[in-house]
Amino acid sequence: MIPTWSVVLAILVFGAVQYLFHGVLPHHKHELLPMRLLMGYSWGTAFASYVLLVGYVSRDVRRRRMPAGLWMLIVVVLPGGIGAVVYFLLRQPMLMPCPHCSTEIISSIHFCPQCQFQLAPVCGRCFRGVQITDVYCTQCGHDLAEDHAPARLRVYSD
Repeated sequence: MIPTWSVVLAILVFGAVQYLFHGVLPHHKHELLPMRLLMGYSWGTAFASYVLLVGYVSRDVRRRRMPAGLWMLIVVVLPGGIGAVVYFLLRQPMLMPCPHCSTEIISSIHFCPQCQFQLAPVCGRCFRGVQITDVYCTQCGHDLAEDHAPARLRVYSD
């Protein structure tokens, strides 16, 4: 799910931070070596993780058919990961094609709005969603075996 360019860039960023803490910064006090190691690894991990997060958002925003340029700008510009939090709070749900008519629909619905194809099992009395392994509806207590559900959605019985 994370693109290859993001993984390579994260490795480079981690290496650059290590070079900064161990090669560029003065290290004439040897008693500070454990602190320098700790800071180098923690900051390197934080920056590399941020690069991986940006890579994930860049691929996820295209899967959800959202404006990629706008979201990448928000994620990169807002400081401290706030842009990524905003993205995860406001991102659109995944769309899937209806197996019957190929209309793009949200994956959490039970019937296709274009062709009324049943996508998930529902109770025959109250039409609320049920699990495929339920014998009775959890809302109204209806016996689900009495419903004439399509064969692919019938309740499993022993």
